[in-house]
Amino acid sequence: MYCGSGLGINPIYAERAAELGTVLAQNGHGVVYGGSKTGLMGKIADAVLEAGGEVIGVMPTHLQKREIAHASLTEIHFVESMHVRKAKMVELADAFIALPGGGGTMDEYFEVFTWAQIGLHEKPVILYNVNSFYDAILQHFQKMLEEGFIRTEQQPLIRVATTAEEVLSLLKKHG
Repeated sequence: MYCGSGLGINPIYAERAAELGTVLAQNGHGVVYGGSKTGLMGKIADAVLEAGGEVIGVMPTHLQKREIAHASLTEIHFVESMHVRKAKMVELADAFIALPGGGGTMDEYFEVFTWAQIGLHEKPVILYNVNSFYDAILQHFQKMLEEGFIRTEQQPLIRVATTAEEVLSLLKKHG
């Protein structure tokens, strides 16, 4: 799960993060995420835990104090760098979902998307487009397709959901 360590200015982001966490846990899915108790990260972790699900955090030691590690996780891994964090999250996760967030969220999303493009994994990579947050990126994906920078056969890698149920459906399609 990739998402902001802040809440954003519209309460819909926190509401949808909590809803997604609940829906995932109720359907037997755990969450691997950055380990913070703040922002959307904290909202989704709390919701999964409250619904009886498993939450695994992966946090670089240099962010431990700044992001305030979540104390109630099923499991937490402290690692030495962001590179190690991203690799550990990829190792532990069966799918990747990007909720609204900032540069870190985009960095993580595009890395796993690129890895799917070049065949390093076959796990689903999903943009959770809450409140049209990712519309501009989706327009840019279309431009990349039109201009030949994403091959037509790679278009199915661009997975988008606007509801928690759509996220769940995309996860089920993948098996």
